[in-house]
Amino acid sequence: MSTSVDEAALAPPLPTGAPLAPEAPRSGFARFLGSDLWASFQRSKLAMGALAVTVLLFGLAFSAPWIAPQNPYDPAQLELINSNLPPLWAADGQAPFVLGTDDQGRDVLSAVLYGLRLSLIIGLLGVAVSGTLGIALGLVAGYFGGIVDAVVMRVADVQLTFPAILIALVVDGVAKAAFGGALDTNATILLIVVSIGLSFWVQYARTVRSSVMVERGKDYVQAARLIGLSSPVIMVRHVLPNVTGPVFVIATINLALAIITEATLSFLGTGLPETMPSLGTLIRTGNRFLFSGEWWIVAFPGAALAGLVLAINLLGDWLRDALNPKLQ
Repeated sequence: MSTSVDEAALAPPLPTGAPLAPEAPRSGFARFLGSDLWASFQRSKLAMGALAVTVLLFGLAFSAPWIAPQNPYDPAQLELINSNLPPLWAADGQAPFVLGTDDQGRDVLSAVLYGLRLSLIIGLLGVAVSGTLGIALGLVAGYFGGIVDAVVMRVADVQLTFPAILIALVVDGVAKAAFGGALDTNATILLIVVSIGLSFWVQYARTVRSSVMVERGKDYVQAARLIGLSSPVIMVRHVLPNVTGPVFVIATINLALAIITEATLSFLGTGLPETMPSLGTLIRTGNRFLFSGEWWIVAFPGAALAGLVLAINLLGDWLRDALNPKLQ
């Protein structure tokens, strides 16, 4: 009768002090898949659904030139005989206008896709401007303190007394009064981006300032000073990476606010012209026909705006909770 012998017991022992093979470094994506953030995302069905809706709307928006049945910016493709047609499933609906047409004969589906793209571009650029300005001022105020901190924070306190939409309206109105009718479409978009950027920088500045005031007294900052690194290098290379967590949360939520602000400006008639349809201009156009029975002109742009903002806000709420160490 044979007895089994453990093969590991027959293996020659390793020499004492033999170096172990170094573990291969993992890529950034592999580290992310093993992080607590990814585990939190997998546990949240609501965040997964919000991300799916956000990615879908972004994909539809930026692929609009290839999938939209019509270019609503091209007057040559518009025919007034096709104006105010109901959706395809209605009795008077006509192909290829799946969601109907507006008063100018524009396909509502195409207008929503192009308008969604324009609103997203303005929102993303507005967040970039406000984030850059707020992070820079917050870094400077928190790192140097003193009179610099006092001036930046007093300006922020004054701006907080006014609603963001009011700041955007003032900036937009002053610029249009100064330049008059000399603003073309690109200049108008740039003006709206700057208006949004100047309306939302305060949240970034206050948050970054608070985090920098904690970080500037730590050993790694003192060591960087001792080896002779300049203040801008210390702030950008060493301090900034340690305060980016709250910034991502603010940027996500402010993206939704920036899109709403652009839609509000366009709805009030101070944003984009009707020849460049964003979600706000489409809602403004459809609002004039709501009580005459052409509900689809305002319903579908409004639903696209509500769905996009809701999905982004849900992502922002999840990211805020996932990055909060008190909830881990």
